Amino acid sequence: MRRYGQFCPVAKAAEVFCQRWTALILRNITWGAHRFSDIQRGVPMMSPTLLSKRLKSLEQEGILERRANGRAVSYHLTLAGREFTPIIEAMGAWGQRWARRDLEEGEIDLDLLLWGIERGARADAFGARGVVRIEFTDQPAHKALWWFLNEDGRCQLCVDDPGGETDLFLAATVADFIRIYRGDIALRTSLADGILEAIGSYEARDALASWLNLGPLSAIRPVNAASGQGRTAARDPVVPASGMDQDRSM
Repeated sequence: MRRYGQFCPVAKAAEVFCQRWTALILRNITWGAHRFSDIQRGVPMMSPTLLSKRLKSLEQEGILERRANGRAVSYHLTLAGREFTPIIEAMGAWGQRWARRDLEEGEIDLDLLLWGIERGARADAFGARGVVRIEFTDQPAHKALWWFLNEDGRCQLCVDDPGGETDLFLAATVADFIRIYRGDIALRTSLADGILEAIGSYEARDALASWLNLGPLSAIRPVNAASGQGRTAARDPVVPASGMDQDRSM
């Protein structure tokens, strides 16, 4: 860990929190990813070796607690780690309001989008069981179709049809779905304009917004006109420290 060589408490906190990837690791755990593989899905460009090293470092700093249940290992925030949660939430709100830009090529990340949808979805939106199929129309055949099985209070991403009735069929490009996901395009607008196609019963289509569960960050309007949203007055309500659903991503 790099040190600033200062006794200032801001510097001491920054030594822990401001290392590359650390804020995203803590974001993932805050939003319910506890197993190594789940945490890694939220930082797909981070090598497993570096993630393992960073988790160990955060454990040594008293930010994370490593729990073992047989061969299964999970990571959880300690009291010290949970005190970073309002900082992560405030960073997300600031990023939505002040740092949102048009998507760059390297930011159109299918894996991160799938992880975010699975992590934040309301599994009970369709009742006891529901299946959503998403087709990404700009992807090659082997990456175009994905299913989300919502059952027993859990949303699970599937690479193959899980069987049974599919309740809702969605189709869009990856970039457009990301824009919907982060709030650049309102869900209702995307459906009305044909940006997102949704096929299913009236009840299933009506449950789409509840299932996606986009959360408060998507409602924050950007101030910078470069985001394509136009300049808006900077009077949107600030997301309170406790206002973000811990099952939400991004």
